[in-house]
Amino acid sequence: MKNTRREYWSKLLGEQEASGQKVRPFCRERGIGEHSFYQWRKRLREKQPVRFAVLETKTASAEMAAALELILNGGERLRIGKGADGATLRLVLEALRG
Repeated sequence: MKNTRREYWSKLLGEQEASGQKVRPFCRERGIGEHSFYQWRKRLREKQPVRFAVLETKTASAEMAAALELILNGGERLRIGKGADGATLRLVLEALRG
């Protein structure tokens, strides 16, 4: 499987998730086969390694108020801003669940 195809579908899946749009209309608008969309989604979820990003901690201000805050078992807090990407958030939650 070519990396470019994997990257293309990964980007497309992220766009669909971030849009909040249902799969069928999303695929229709882009001329993508719904069956192909679901096959690639399954393939990428099964084989995609968990990726981590380096995060910097900052003091929260009123301007940076998080839309969502998760308090983890160890007491750590995960603040998710209003503009968070849906695909990235899904990966983070999957990694936290183990």
